Amino acid sequence: SYLAVEQEDAEDTRAWVEKAGQRCVLLPGDIRDRDHCVALVERTVSDLGGIDILVNNAAAQTMNEDLDSIDDDEMQGAFAANVFAMIRLAKAAAPHMKPGSAIVNTTSEQAKVATKSMIVYAATKGAISSLTVGLSNLLVGKGIRVNAVAPGPIWTPIQPIAKSPEELEKLGQDTPLGRAGQPAELAPAYVLLASSEGSYMTGAVIAVTGGVPIN
Repeated sequence: SYLAVEQEDAEDTRAWVEKAGQRCVLLPGDIRDRDHCVALVERTVSDLGGIDILVNNAAAQTMNEDLDSIDDDEMQGAFAANVFAMIRLAKAAAPHMKPGSAIVNTTSEQAKVATKSMIVYAATKGAISSLTVGLSNLLVGKGIRVNAVAPGPIWTPIQPIAKSPEELEKLGQDTPLGRAGQPAELAPAYVLLASSEGSYMTGAVIAVTGGVPIN
């Protein structure tokens, strides 16, 4: 799923998937819409014949200067996108998932470090970490594993939108590795948790943070 304004990126992604010999179904929409969450799963099952892996990665990032600058509608939208959608998608997908299937959620180092300018975003990510453990306990009897990845500073398109040029220049320099990570350094964690190589992992949160501890 992706927003309509991201159509060009979605088309590029489909091209790469098809180049690898696989099918890709594009389903634009807003995951804050509960009906879209249900439709996502229904179309996936209908068009692809089932669902083995659910990756809850989409998120809304919010910033604040102080408490007074937190907009209530923006706050509710962040929880709708980051938390409520994950629950709705898991609820819709689980009945179609066979033993050995996997759900992978994206949380963040912000769930633990909670930067003062990102308290709403951090709160949603803390909820996701707890949700991951709860879902893993709830679905383990069905043979469905539920884990999460907690990225640190990664060079993704959100960075130049959410940060000033000065902040971008220093991105990741405060990590033990001294730099921000690349998406290619983050992706293997998702592959592990989604694949049979991660078959003895459930309820886990993998930190890809450049060495910043999250436990």
